[in-house]
This record gives sequence, structure tokens and C-alpha cells, in this order.
Amino acid sequence: MLVARDVDGMSVEEAAEVLGLRPETVRTRLHRARRSLRAALEERLGDALRGAFPFEGARCARLSEAVLARLGAPGGPTGPR
Repeated sequence: MLVARDVDGMSVEEAAEVLGLRPETVRTRLHRARRSLRAALEERLGDALRGAFPFEGARCARLSEAVLARLGAPGGPTGPR
């Protein structure tokens, strides 16, 4: 199911037809499969991934403001508020 939807790109209806299930069942099982995969990946890779994308606090805020300013977007230092 997970492969049919997320890898092969089938619609819920296509996956249901191929698997001989109702679309509601496909949605439920897909949700459970994704949750199970997420938990397994967290268990195996959690420690390695925790520090991979740290939030840099003030540095991130400055970078965001600079990008918004260059775009002239609302909320940026030079954009309207």
C-alpha cells in the first residue's frame, strides 16, 4: 500500500482497485503504515538526525529578516508592516 501510493504514485482509488480494498481502508492502512515507518526510522536514526538541522535562534531570525528585506516582503525590515 505504502509503495503503491508513495513510490508508484497511485491514487487512493487505483491502489484500492489493485488491492481489492475499499478506498477508506486504503487511507486507514496508509496512515498506519506511514506512522509505523516514521517510528521505525526514529528508533534507528533518531540520535543521528537530532543534531542534523539545529535551530540557530538569533542567526535564523537575522537570515529570515534579510531574505524578507531583499524580497521587499511585508514583515521584512524594509517592507511595509
